[in-house]
Amino acid sequence: MAGTLYVVATPLGNLGDLSPRAAQTLKAVAVVAAEDTRHSRPLLTQVGSSAELVSFHAHSDDGDLRRLLERLAGGQDVALITDAGTPLVSDPGVHLVAAARERGIPVVTVPGPNAVVAALAVAGLPADRYLFLGFLPRKGGDRKRLLTTVAQSPWTVVLFESPLRVDALLADLAEACGPDRRAAVARELTKVFEETRAGTLAQLAGYYADAPARGEVTVVIAGTGRDAPRSETPPPDAAARARALLAEGLSRRDVAERLAEETGITRNTAYRLVNDL
Repeated sequence: MAGTLYVVATPLGNLGDLSPRAAQTLKAVAVVAAEDTRHSRPLLTQVGSSAELVSFHAHSDDGDLRRLLERLAGGQDVALITDAGTPLVSDPGVHLVAAARERGIPVVTVPGPNAVVAALAVAGLPADRYLFLGFLPRKGGDRKRLLTTVAQSPWTVVLFESPLRVDALLADLAEACGPDRRAAVARELTKVFEETRAGTLAQLAGYYADAPARGEVTVVIAGTGRDAPRSETPPPDAAARARALLAEGLSRRDVAERLAEETGITRNTAYRLVNDL
């Protein structure tokens, strides 16, 4: 029988947030696939895990993926972890999970800390519906398109950003959304120097221009509060985005839903586009 791939959430910073089930899983598996083995070694030592620690990250090649799949197929259990939080959220682990599912290998989640939810919990902005866009491209047309998506979103939007580029992101957001749009910047969540600063985009952009951010940063932006008009015409890159989502293992229905949310086209238009691919 094949082994099981466990997708294990690990602490954002405070090691006390590791769940008992996650600790037990890390002790029980034969292999732990980590984004940065140097970062994850202390965690395995703390829980008393003797699992083999191997590297699996955004730059891993097909050979690394194949070796993990071979071990799973051979009956070994593998835990997938990221540097902090839940794997697959702005993380390359999707390739391993998708490939395991294609081969009929069981995939089990061990949920826990998540920076998106943690930031929403303290931002003071509506969280009943939200749009997560991860890291925006640094420049070019894709960045402008996603900034427009943020500006037009009726729901709260959550972004990740490097501390070195927070001031530039906030300035771009203030230009796209208007200087008075409400937002919050949460950094170093669950760590000693945790801080969440709320205000308008203009206020936050000015603050972080003078006081550069440090540590892991999550930015939360208020939505418009009203439904954005939906378009019957897909943007030029909608088909490419649909192919990418299908390649991640999502169903056609889920891909259509994601396309509608990300691009602003109607759901019927998104379904037709996906079915025509």
